[in-house]
Amino acid sequence: MPRFRGNADFRHDTQPALGVLLSNLGTPAAPTRRAVRRYLREFLSDPRVVEVPRPLWWLILNGIILQTRPARSARAYAKVWTEAGSPLLVHTLAQRDRLAATLAPRFDVPVHVEAGMRYGEPSIAQALERLESANCSRVVLLPLYPQYSATTTASTFDEFARLASGLRRIPSLHFIDSYHDNPAYIAALADSVRAHWKKNGQNRLLMSFHGIPERYRLAGDPYPCLCHKTARLLANALELRDDQWAIAFQSRLGREEWLRPYTDELLSEWAAQKAGDIDVICPGFSADCLETLEEIGIQYKALYEQGGGGRLRYIPALNEDDAHIGCLAGLVERALKAFGTAPQTPPAVTLAQAKKMGAQQ
Repeated sequence: MPRFRGNADFRHDTQPALGVLLSNLGTPAAPTRRAVRRYLREFLSDPRVVEVPRPLWWLILNGIILQTRPARSARAYAKVWTEAGSPLLVHTLAQRDRLAATLAPRFDVPVHVEAGMRYGEPSIAQALERLESANCSRVVLLPLYPQYSATTTASTFDEFARLASGLRRIPSLHFIDSYHDNPAYIAALADSVRAHWKKNGQNRLLMSFHGIPERYRLAGDPYPCLCHKTARLLANALELRDDQWAIAFQSRLGREEWLRPYTDELLSEWAAQKAGDIDVICPGFSADCLETLEEIGIQYKALYEQGGGGRLRYIPALNEDDAHIGCLAGLVERALKAFGTAPQTPPAVTLAQAKKMGAQQ
């Protein structure tokens, strides 16, 4: 007989609470080869991330990638690591806290906000356990990926569903799978660009998104279409001409074809053309991380500037910016209100109350 985990602190006469689970990709526990290797093994073992037959991929992952990549990635992480830890984790926890403070006064029932990383810690399992302990019978799952992809958003749902299947009380779920064209999200991006330009002057804008293999697009992943829509909406909000902005895709892994144009190749072309100063924003990242701070802010900055292209200035992710938190709060609030703020079922009566009612009939 299967055994399902219960909540030992559960009381049938308490009002159910509302829960929010924010999730992002994750981070190693430290910028060391050992910690990065552990993180990469979990990340790259996900069949949503790498769609290669498992036996073959096991040999490639363990025989090649995990023998060489951890040391290189650890050096990259060390360049952006802070006293408080990984930038992605620091920003995600700040987003959690600010979102909780924003939502609390808007509801007449308790709202609990937790953060769980898809890989590493704090994990989705830990976040779900805390929501269960808080008696959250209704949960909003918000992966912090503005543009849906099977490699990220769907993988988050898979993990939540796997964990929830082991619960005695599975919560009602509202799954926010994308907010790529949400007006508040586009406005927050536009405001961040305008603030940067006001301080530093306006230049050509490159919007760099994380890439995925081209065959995933051909198999039906909508991610590239959503990225292009985000880029168009942002360009329209900024009233840019076609020659004032471009879109590209970064962070390739392996030798197969990925979404084009590639960010590094485009920057090399612009450098060769002596394109002058440029600005780069990464609208697919809700928080600054290795890919924005090290790949764009260090690697690609050096590639462009040393190639003679002028200055490359990175526009930070929205992180815990007021407008960003307002956007996330709006998404979550609409989802929570769809549940209704009243308990789904009346509190269960006690045995004594049942006996008393029976005696009165």
